[in-house]
Amino acid sequence: MFFRTDLALEEHEAVGARLAPEHFRVHQQGNCRVTRMALRGDDAQRFHKPEGKYVTIELPPISDHIDGDNQYLQTVAGELRRLLPKEGLVLVAGLGNRAITPDALGPKTIEQVLATRHITKELERITGVDSLRPVAAVSPNVLGNTGMETFEVLHSLVQEMNPVAVIAIDALAARSLNRLGCTVQLSDAGIAPGAGVGNRRPQIDRDSLGAPVIALGVPTVVDAGTLASDLLTQGSQEPHPHPECLQALTAPRGAEMVVTPREIDLLISRAARLAAMAINTALNPCFSVSEFSALVAG
Repeated sequence: MFFRTDLALEEHEAVGARLAPEHFRVHQQGNCRVTRMALRGDDAQRFHKPEGKYVTIELPPISDHIDGDNQYLQTVAGELRRLLPKEGLVLVAGLGNRAITPDALGPKTIEQVLATRHITKELERITGVDSLRPVAAVSPNVLGNTGMETFEVLHSLVQEMNPVAVIAIDALAARSLNRLGCTVQLSDAGIAPGAGVGNRRPQIDRDSLGAPVIALGVPTVVDAGTLASDLLTQGSQEPHPHPECLQALTAPRGAEMVVTPREIDLLISRAARLAAMAINTALNPCFSVSEFSALVAG
């Protein structure tokens, strides 16, 4: 049976194949465990992922821990900075549907991203900071509300603004419940909007947009069929239940189901702050997190 997950690290664990040491590195940074993977050629095919770099940051549950000293967001910001060009305009896109809480990470994040493209010189004058990086931010909404694919919106913006990179934020699906709200994945391989909630849309990546795409995601759901299969076979030597049986149990009337934490509102709120402030810090490290909060609020 195919287990749906957007996390490259979970695919690595499921396949059980070892990557070459230079393509798989793990290190501890404070309370965060950071895994860097590079998938190329046959490795990418085995793990069912596009070729590229994947960074997985495992941290304490976002909904249970307040990042008081900003340790976690600084870790995410540092890894994000490694994937970005050093200079030039960056377009930040918050993907997803604000009306569906587990899918609202992108739009909620965009609310706290400091857009500077239109006010760079004025902001430099007010703050006394030179050479602010230009940043544009957009929440393209979803096809059902706009009649436009996210790819179409972003492709038009990239053609008009010619950014050096696009940062795309979206909710992800995990295989394990233990990953929900405890993991941040970064990748330069792009992203397929809606994959986390079972509504996969056209891939957004360098080839399709014409600009590098850095994906930032937090798993907020587990596919019900995947969860049921794991629970039914946990600690058992019996074979997996027949896929058709699981389909009937977990997708009544053909409607696929997902499982999300009870505290999903709090998870999305704190994950959005973590993502937004990590992006702000990675793009314009001259400001502190408190200064970003004041500037965004203003």
